[in-house]
Amino acid sequence: MFKDRLVALRKEKNLSQSQLGEILSITQRSLSRLETGETFPDEQLLNDIADFFNVSVDYLMDRTNIKDIYNWLGI
Repeated sequence: MFKDRLVALRKEKNLSQSQLGEILSITQRSLSRLETGETFPDEQLLNDIADFFNVSVDYLMDRTNIKDIYNWLGI
């Protein structure tokens, strides 16, 4: 699920909710709500999250387990 992927990616980078929120220009509370599944990001925020973590939106949405599609394709 999106919320689980978001938490895992944030923790892999050793970022607090506040730090990631600042990077994404959202509050810590907004990020907390994303991570608990209370809310879901709009299209722009979803793309911003994918770009920051260098993963595909499909990975964030749990549609694939391939984190780095370009590396997997050898590009």
